[in-house]
Amino acid sequence: MENWITDIMEKFGYVGILLMIALENVFPPIPSEVILTFGGFMTTYTKLTVPGVIIAATIGSVVGAVILYGIGRLLDVERLEKIVDRWGHILRVKKEDIRKADAWFDKYGYWTVLFCRMIPLIRSLISIPAGMSNMKFGMFLLFTTIGTLIWNVILVSVGAAVGDSWENIVAFMDVYSNIAYAVIAVAVIAFLFFFFRKRRKSA
Repeated sequence: MENWITDIMEKFGYVGILLMIALENVFPPIPSEVILTFGGFMTTYTKLTVPGVIIAATIGSVVGAVILYGIGRLLDVERLEKIVDRWGHILRVKKEDIRKADAWFDKYGYWTVLFCRMIPLIRSLISIPAGMSNMKFGMFLLFTTIGTLIWNVILVSVGAAVGDSWENIVAFMDVYSNIAYAVIAVAVIAFLFFFFRKRRKSA
């Protein structure tokens, strides 16, 4: 996959970077770390510039985020409540749980979107609950752009600084990603444990 990504970027330049990052947002297994650090490296031997790569990557990220936000709007809270009405007795989930989660996201959603843009995998998927909670689109774009811009500036700049050693940065980011995935997995397991424990007690 890495060779395919870099080949497209070298062939199409800014457009290739924009398309790869947009695709990475919709299909998270594509690593943004490779795209951004290699994009930074490309500025050392092509006519591409660091600001240009950052702008292209940011536009691509926002485009991908908007697509997932739209999907989230289609899967809004009302639709989830209908699913819970039908299958909630099996999933042990009530409509009140959906409303509580939606209220939490309404309260903390903007900052969640901002900070999650710098966490692998979650940086893409966070757009879906943002859409589901009907987050104001303008604010969603603002916080998405800020968080994405920070992430892009860091990785593109590092890629440009280390040059042909950019793959070492990707290896380091793999470690960061694995740690993030482990933390997320533990958090999900803990949430499910306490959630079902609470349900069992209330039953």
